[in-house]
Amino acid sequence: MSLLSFRTFCIELYAEHIHKDSTEVYSLFEESGLLKLLKTDYEDLHGMSMEYLMHFFDEYLGGDKR
Repeated sequence: MSLLSFRTFCIELYAEHIHKDSTEVYSLFEESGLLKLLKTDYEDLHGMSMEYLMHFFDEYLGGDKR
C-alpha cells in the first residue's frame, strides 16, 4: 500500500470509527501531528490491524473523540 493510500485509509477508517466527516478527521490529524506521524512511522504502522490503529489513534489524540 502506498503512503498516500495508507493515510487516506486511516483518515476514512477513523472518521467511521468516531462518526465524523473525513474532512474533520483530516484537520484533527493535521493539527495534532498525527498526519506527519503516519508518514514518518509508515513502515511500523501500515502492517498493524485496523483495531490496533483505532486504539493507537484514540490514545494519540487523548482518548475518545466521538
